[in-house]
Formats: sequence, C-alpha cells, structure tokens
Amino acid sequence: MRCLKSRWLAPIVGAVAMVLASSAMAKDVELSFYYPVAVGGPITKIIDGYAAEFEKENPGITIKAIYAGTYQDTLVKALTAFKSGEPPDIAVLLSTDMFTLIDEGAITSIDGLLKTNADKAWLKSFYPAFMANSRTSGKTWGVPFQRSTVVMFWNKAAFKAAGLNPDQAPDTWDALVADGQKLTKRDAAGNVSQWAVEIPSTGFPYWLFQGLTTANGVQLMNQAGTETYFDKPAVVQALQFWVDLSRKDKIQPPGTIEWGTTPKDFFEGKTAIMWTSTGNLTNVKKNAPFPFGVAMLPAHQGRGSPTGGGNFYLFKKMTPEQRAAALKFVKWMTTPERAADWGIQTGYIAVRPDAWETPAMKQYVAGFPAAAVARDQLKYAVAELSTHDNQRVTKALNDGIQAALSGTKTPEQAMKDAQQEANRILRPYR
Repeated sequence: MRCLKSRWLAPIVGAVAMVLASSAMAKDVELSFYYPVAVGGPITKIIDGYAAEFEKENPGITIKAIYAGTYQDTLVKALTAFKSGEPPDIAVLLSTDMFTLIDEGAITSIDGLLKTNADKAWLKSFYPAFMANSRTSGKTWGVPFQRSTVVMFWNKAAFKAAGLNPDQAPDTWDALVADGQKLTKRDAAGNVSQWAVEIPSTGFPYWLFQGLTTANGVQLMNQAGTETYFDKPAVVQALQFWVDLSRKDKIQPPGTIEWGTTPKDFFEGKTAIMWTSTGNLTNVKKNAPFPFGVAMLPAHQGRGSPTGGGNFYLFKKMTPEQRAAALKFVKWMTTPERAADWGIQTGYIAVRPDAWETPAMKQYVAGFPAAAVARDQLKYAVAELSTHDNQRVTKALNDGIQAALSGTKTPEQAMKDAQQEANRILRPYR
C-alpha cells in the first residue's frame, strides 16, 4: 500500500517541484528594453504604464525601460552595448536599421522562436506594408510597433480664407501648386506671412522625398538592400518638383525646412499645409488652434507613401528564459487591444488590421475619422529606404536632396552624385 501511494504521489510531487522551480527561475528574469525618446513626457509615461501592466500580469518578469535618446542615439548605444558584451534584450529601433543590425550580428530572427501555430498566426497578423521593412532573405527580424506613413495636414481656416474648399485637400501635384498660389500670403513688398506648404528637408529628408518618388512611380532601392536607383529619371523629376515648389512656384520657403519646427509653423499659421509623420497626429489634434484635415499625399503618376517608424528587435546573448520572456513581452505589446490603445494615444498606426476592429478603435475613428487616413494609405505604401550600411547610403541621398534644395547642385547632378556614392558603399554587399 505504501509503495502504491509513493508511486502515486511521486509524479505530483515532481510536478509541483517543477512549477516551483520554474516560478523561482521566472522571478529572476529581467529584460533591458531600449526605447528611443530624447526626453520624458507622454510617450515615456505610456511605455512605463505598459511595462507596469505587463509585470503585474507576469510577476516573474521585470522590464527595465531605458530611454536612450533619438533613434540614431538608441542605435549607437545599442550597438555599443552589444560590442561590449552587455547588449539590450529588446530594443525599438528604426525598421530601416534591420540590415545594419543583421550585418553586425546583433539580433536574432523571430521565426526560429515561434513554436506554436498561435505564435505563427501572430506573426502573420501585421499589415504586409509594415513587414516589407521587417523581413529579408526569408527571415523575419523585426516586429512592427511604432509605425507610420507620411501624411498631409491642412489648415481648414486658411483654405476658407483663401477661397478654397476647406474640406478638400489638394489631391494631385498640380492641385497642390494651384491651391498653393492662393494660400501663399505676400505683402506689397513681397514678404511672406503664410506659405502654402512645408515639406521638411532635415531630420528625415529621404523619407519625405519618398512621398514624391513613390507618387512618381519609382522605388529607391531593391528588396535585398544591395542596390539604389537615385539617378533614375523619375527620381530626378520628383526632386525637381520639390525644388520648384520654392524656386519656380514660390509656395514653399526657400532652402531647407526643419523637421522639428514644422508642426510649430503649422500651429502658428506660418504654413497652411505640412507633410509629416502620422505619429504627429495626436500632437496636432491637441495643439492646432484651428480646424484641420488629414489627407493622403497628393498623387502624380500614382499615389503612395513610404512606411516609417520603429520595430521591436530581439538581441542575441539572452538566456533561454530571457528569450522566452522577451518574445512574450513583444507579443503582449502587439495584441490588437494594445496596438489600438497605442495608436489612439500617440497617433501611430495600429499595426494589425484586427486592432481596427476593437471597440475602442471603432469608437475613436467614429469620432475622429482622420485617424484612419494613414491606415487607408497603407494599400499604396512602399518600404522605407533601407540598405546595407544604411546610415551612409541614406546620408548620401540626404546630402543630394539638400544640395538641390539649397541650389548648390541641380537635381540631376545631385542624384547622380548620390548614386555614385551609394554604388561605392554597397559594392561589397553585391
């Protein structure tokens, strides 16, 4: 009898011991999470709130959020930490940093971590447009989170004052120029008090430029990240149009336009239209002192915008327990309900279609239809410029764009020089 009882109890005792051991092990799991924000404020409060909620639901896991500065700062810090042997476990970095992170051997692919059908279904749940900057060579390296497109905001009061329909944004390049002539305010001496449009040319000029090249029916790079097409005639034509907005049409400020101050110019009535990230949507909603609209970028040969923003990446050198916990956190952060909440609170696009079917998002869009514009633009969206040695290739293009806008080079020469530099940088990867 005693023998039977012992045999009956042994599996139970063993199972309890395993649960206790697992629980004890889980309590020791701490994940360092690099997140790109230069200063504190609403975004950090949202992330801190999510981390606290996750820890409450998963008491064995601690999330140590490290706010590491801009995207560029965060990438540098993450790679420096990786090379020193103490990398972050998780980081939100630009989707375009994918090739750089792969080449450095810093991150692990997501596919190999997925064990169940539910895991695999989760990875298939994101918008295909966002996955274009998350996959290469048949592997998935990034998980969409803080994603965006370029959209156009317009001041409805300024349109009405100019005799234009306040509820109709310019839908084509030609309409942008025609409306721009009426929206630009000049005094008798030619001094401008209100420009028609500002397309920023610092910070992310290549990204805004893709809003023009995509509409002109041309891509800037191949999917493998080994070739660029900066000197194609359609690319040069798109840059010429951007230059002409200030030089020929005189509806945009001359020279370069600061990314960071464009929303302020919009709020202060210095420009009637601005192109910027949909990530600015909540900012504009809270701070614009006038009725405004949000529209897809104007079309030319077609319509389109690059995607943008950040992905989750999982770094190497984690223990199996940390890796499992990291995947759990990323999955938790990208559930439909949380993706919807993140989009509502920040203005970034909820990254999966089922997030838009949640009650919270349906209610939000019903009261603020502009929130759905960037989502609807995804059907025309293309991958953001991303190549091997991406920072140097992007700099070559940015330098060319700014040279053309400042008048030191023609658009044709600027793009020819940028392509030659990109060829030189990418030759070893072909």
